[in-house]
Amino acid sequence: MKTVRSAPQPGKPRLTTSAMIASIAAEGQKTKPAPFGHALVELARSRPDVVGMTADLGKYTDLHIFAKEFPDRYYQMGMAEQLLFGAASGLAAEGFMPFATTYAVFASRRAYDFIHQTIAEEDRNVKIVCALPGLTSGYGPSHQAAEDLALFRAMPNMTVIDPCDAHEIEQLVPAIAAHQGPVYMRLLRGQVPVVLDEYDYKFELGKAKLVRDGKDVLIISSGIMTMRALEALQTLKNDRVDAAVLHVPTIKPLDAETILREAGKSGRLVVVAENHTTIGGLGEAVAALLLRSGIHPPFRQIALPDEFLDAGALPTLHDRYGISTAEVARQIKQWL
Repeated sequence: MKTVRSAPQPGKPRLTTSAMIASIAAEGQKTKPAPFGHALVELARSRPDVVGMTADLGKYTDLHIFAKEFPDRYYQMGMAEQLLFGAASGLAAEGFMPFATTYAVFASRRAYDFIHQTIAEEDRNVKIVCALPGLTSGYGPSHQAAEDLALFRAMPNMTVIDPCDAHEIEQLVPAIAAHQGPVYMRLLRGQVPVVLDEYDYKFELGKAKLVRDGKDVLIISSGIMTMRALEALQTLKNDRVDAAVLHVPTIKPLDAETILREAGKSGRLVVVAENHTTIGGLGEAVAALLLRSGIHPPFRQIALPDEFLDAGALPTLHDRYGISTAEVARQIKQWL
């Protein structure tokens, strides 16, 4: 594992170790603290079947807010992710609705078989909520879940969600509670940016939403890459590029109808942007859908490379691997 050191730039302080776990929010950007934790508390007030579970990561998945409000409905399972998900399945079998939290790497790699056999195969009503998705940690491959979407997309019965911001997280917590069956949700924790409120956005499970229209390029994105795409709009506009942004929070099941309608409009480059490896995520899902449907627009992908990523300051890594706002704009202009 290589560590990327950040060279100081004129007028900017040298990035330190703390930047490895820095917020994904830009300086001065509007944020909300712990939207998942607060939304779960609100849900639990009217749903006595909701329980919170974690594997020694309550503070780092914002579940500590739930624990403080409902201590008798909070289960700290220790550093034992297999036990966490096995117990969650058991509680679901008894009529509870567990929200089980950990890091995405631990759910997708360490406990995958337990989720597969005890939750997905049994179609248990467990909501798996996982922090540090994709490249949202600078601590190297041990903490970077660059392949989680590919793994959970391949699991039968599993609904897979990649939210953009705090505004969406607040809406999707009650939405996934209303859905019967297992859900894997990527989690943005701590001070989470608020972006989609400016676009009158409403989350609907299984639905993609056109956040902004444009005639030159269609950016199909999920998670934090929708935020990056929206941030890149002004830079693109300055270069006379009119970009549309189609946000796809539900990776599985995919909203084929909306994607085909928007990608089928002639004259636009289609770019899929995701905080995930190029293999098995939203990009390949969209590409396969287009090919099977006989729609063949010019197509490009912004995604993490198929390799173990470096450790280092997050801003530096996002530039290096092409998922920063500046890099999103640069790549699209280059392709056009």
